[in-house]
Amino acid sequence: MVGDVARRAPASSPIARGTRLAYPSAMGILKKLGIALLVIVLVAVVAGYFLTRGDTADVAFDETVGTDPTLDEPEEESIPTVAIAEPVGWGDDELPTAAEGLEVTRFADGLDHPRTLQALPNGDILVSLTRAPKIDSGESNFFRDLVAGFLFRKAGAGGESANQVVLLRDSDGDGVAERRFVLRDDLDSPSGLAWGDGTLYIANHDEVLAFDYELGATRLAGEGRKIADLAEGTGHWMRNLALHPDGDRLYAAVGSKSNIAEDSLEIEEGRALIWEINLESGRQRVFGVGLRNANGLDFSPWSGELWTTVNERDMLGSDLVPDYLTNVPVGVHYGWPWIYFGDNFDRRVKYPIPQALSYVRTPEYALGPHVAALGFVFSEGGAKMGPDFASGAFVARHGSWNRKPPSGYDVVYVAFDERGNPIGKPQPVLTGFLQDDGTTRGRPTWVEWAADGSLLVSDDTAGIIWRVYAPGAEAQDAIERVTGERLPAQRELRGQEASFGEDDFARRVTAE
Repeated sequence: MVGDVARRAPASSPIARGTRLAYPSAMGILKKLGIALLVIVLVAVVAGYFLTRGDTADVAFDETVGTDPTLDEPEEESIPTVAIAEPVGWGDDELPTAAEGLEVTRFADGLDHPRTLQALPNGDILVSLTRAPKIDSGESNFFRDLVAGFLFRKAGAGGESANQVVLLRDSDGDGVAERRFVLRDDLDSPSGLAWGDGTLYIANHDEVLAFDYELGATRLAGEGRKIADLAEGTGHWMRNLALHPDGDRLYAAVGSKSNIAEDSLEIEEGRALIWEINLESGRQRVFGVGLRNANGLDFSPWSGELWTTVNERDMLGSDLVPDYLTNVPVGVHYGWPWIYFGDNFDRRVKYPIPQALSYVRTPEYALGPHVAALGFVFSEGGAKMGPDFASGAFVARHGSWNRKPPSGYDVVYVAFDERGNPIGKPQPVLTGFLQDDGTTRGRPTWVEWAADGSLLVSDDTAGIIWRVYAPGAEAQDAIERVTGERLPAQRELRGQEASFGEDDFARRVTAE
């Protein structure tokens, strides 16, 4: 027996010095290393399997966008199509390609995964440095989550969140933010930003906080006041905000946890919707639903109505379903998870359609399947993008991970007519992110107007904020609000007097 040998061994022998006790420990380490290696190999094999399979688009991409997109027949997938463009970054002298008449420069770089942007009235720019929260997602498929984690890290979406809101300041007006300050560094996957009347609103993944903030301050002190609870950030984790122009209402977009509520409808409560928060009473109500993953929020300069970008469902093939840009009338339902793009039923959804769901609105404008449309802004007074980009919306398409060939990876402009309706096809504003070898230099994420009239674009995987403008352009006028007077009544009943007679309402009775 080993124990007997150890008792008889001299004090100087290796066994007496503890070799017998170290042996099981070394075996344990080797066993753990072997298991870890096996898991890595297994994940790599499965990921490689995913990457070599999948559905290739049959419909020309240009036909899947606009006000009347072509919707292909669904190709239900049990294994998703995977085509990830791995981020490789930009060289020091490299820039995206701007549309004709526009130029692009670096406004700021060296940032840790910049996502949302918020311009302040004094010209300062706020940016959230953030990633998905590290929280337990509840019941899930371990193997699916393991592979998904590997794929999203490959796409540049993994890693720890910096949990910061940073202020960028271009003090000398040369188009470069030479000063930066960390306003707050104890947040929890912050994304939504809004400012109004001395208050800065920040959405963590599970709540909306309000901070007292004086313009020009370089630190956000004090405890934030919680003004709303939100569903925690499992699945689609960003929680984006927009303050109503009247300043009395705040809108918060919350995405779904899943693709088509495959885990359960119960865990989707408080998700796939937009909240309206009354800042005076503190009450919140559901404003619009059936929005799988609403992101950018802005108000139409023509009507004052809320609009949003929405990421639609996956695993119906590379040609379905287009992400979209649309208005959000109060009480609207856009169909998720049962219906997509107006009247197309998703046969994979196992839950009965609620009886109350009698009308589903069709999105106004398709942005293309799997493009991952995120931040957007409307044209506004003071912008200096030239007359070709003075009446529409600018949309950041973050880029697909599950379409062959890849789509998005650009910033586009959607023109609107004089009554505030989108028209035509998306026009490129900023391209050159996606490369011919299948990699990408970056991923455009959010857009915001700077005080000098330029358009700022965050590029999260590259850590850069780009500045786009038209050299020599004059500041554009504000878009005129569409108004009209009510048509006068042709017939009226006022008390005992009427402006109509018997001939207007009498029925002719036929003889039987």
